[in-house]
Amino acid sequence: MTAHALPRHARQRRGPLMLPMTFLGLLVAGAGIFVAFVLWPTWPGAPVPLDAPAIPTTVAGVLFDVPPATIRTAVQRHAGPHERLDLAFLWPALTPPPTETKAPDKPTIELENDSAAAADGSARLFVTIAPLGGVLPPQQRLRSIYTRYVGTEAAAGADGLAILPFRTGTPYEGEDLVYLASTPEQFFARCTRQVEAMPGTCITERVIDGAEITLRFPRIWLDDWRNVAAGFDRLIAQLHPQAAVARH
Repeated sequence: MTAHALPRHARQRRGPLMLPMTFLGLLVAGAGIFVAFVLWPTWPGAPVPLDAPAIPTTVAGVLFDVPPATIRTAVQRHAGPHERLDLAFLWPALTPPPTETKAPDKPTIELENDSAAAADGSARLFVTIAPLGGVLPPQQRLRSIYTRYVGTEAAAGADGLAILPFRTGTPYEGEDLVYLASTPEQFFARCTRQVEAMPGTCITERVIDGAEITLRFPRIWLDDWRNVAAGFDRLIAQLHPQAAVARH
């Protein structure tokens, strides 16, 4: 009796344990299937031709119309959401640059920053669109951050600009804050200085909702900064026509 009773009690104990064990097994299997589905490689869609019309893209939920030929990396040449976009435009035409490579007898950095290149339309304006995230908007950076690190005496620049060097030992050492002396918020840029044969470059930023547009250009363009700023406005309206409509 006792010998037969022990197996019977064991079977009675095993029954209630089967349900949670089965449920746990299903959970593990389901998690494995989900992970495999997420990590399974997918084939990219057909690439957008370089000569295609502007494609609708979004960065940080903001809609932009971007000509595929201006997108610098092939992986970004698709419609839909992007983490960021890296673009290049001919200046001052604001059209896509040619697809052929540049002449080998002139270094790229010289061609992109030479004043003669801007005159003959072969200069480049580089644009990055990325989420603003937790970074302060440019106007707030100008008032609350940059002012902590600049010197006390500004030099006069072209056509009403002022140039304030950032102090040594600050995060922006070796750069200058260039701004319209009368109304800094109207135009300002952070610029590197020319070092031997390496020309200086500037960046200025615009914000549309949650997206920040960073424009990088040769410092020598500041000699004609009013037309440069107007060109930036045209480019923003070209990339984000809704902003131009909203102002009217």
